[in-house]
Amino acid sequence: MPDFTPFRTDTDTAGPTVTASATAVLSPAAPAAVTPEDGARSPVFAYLPKPTMIDFEGHLSFLVFLSGCNFRCGFCHNAALMAERQAGLSWKRVRDACAHLRQTAWITGVVISGGEPTLHAELPELIRFFKSQGLAVKLDSNGSQPEILEQLLPEVDAVAMDIKCRPDRYPDFVGWARPDAIRQSVQLLLRQNRVQVEFRTTVLPEIHTPEEMRAIGTLLAGARNYTLQPFHPRHDLPDPALRTRERTPKGLLLTLAEQLKREFALPVQVRG
Repeated sequence: MPDFTPFRTDTDTAGPTVTASATAVLSPAAPAAVTPEDGARSPVFAYLPKPTMIDFEGHLSFLVFLSGCNFRCGFCHNAALMAERQAGLSWKRVRDACAHLRQTAWITGVVISGGEPTLHAELPELIRFFKSQGLAVKLDSNGSQPEILEQLLPEVDAVAMDIKCRPDRYPDFVGWARPDAIRQSVQLLLRQNRVQVEFRTTVLPEIHTPEEMRAIGTLLAGARNYTLQPFHPRHDLPDPALRTRERTPKGLLLTLAEQLKREFALPVQVRG
């Protein structure tokens, strides 16, 4: 998922400042949502005030973040979004930001990232809102909620699903005890023809060995778009042991990509 680098920013309403992203605009720690007449709160916790060119193929896009996640990845760059769901920005704030980018940057898409967006009951409403603005919608997901993902597929234009490791390793690696849900989401997305689908993996050398990637290749057999991206050490990673690890060498990414192409005929690209 797109990086969410910590910084300090003013809030959009009265209240304390909060820790957030270097370029993201955050919501404050706020009371529960109020009525629409008073400015109801959206599920959007933060957004990038500048459009992104790299997160949605074919689209200059508005990038928004939803808080809360059911995984506990030690290498997560969006650690500020891993905790329980936090109060979102007002719908007016999201609407104004979207309108500004449409008028000044000519955006044609929006990327809904997180956290894990499918944990939000308001996600369908958010998708409909962006569709009403004439934007194509891409959803980033960890694949933990296949039933919800299936319901949303008719409403979105693209989905990116993170593949953390082989499914049976999820309980230990990311703290998710339903590996079958990951398999179900993969199979659901592999069957899609209308929706643009991307699978992607952040490669950690000690985890993503040739044997591990062979298991992932078996899982993704038939995929049309798979991306390998490097692990980047940072001072604020959830797992302190990873904060000083070296960045994944590009040579390793290229070697694993060639393995997957050779053994599974997967169309693999290396990013970063």
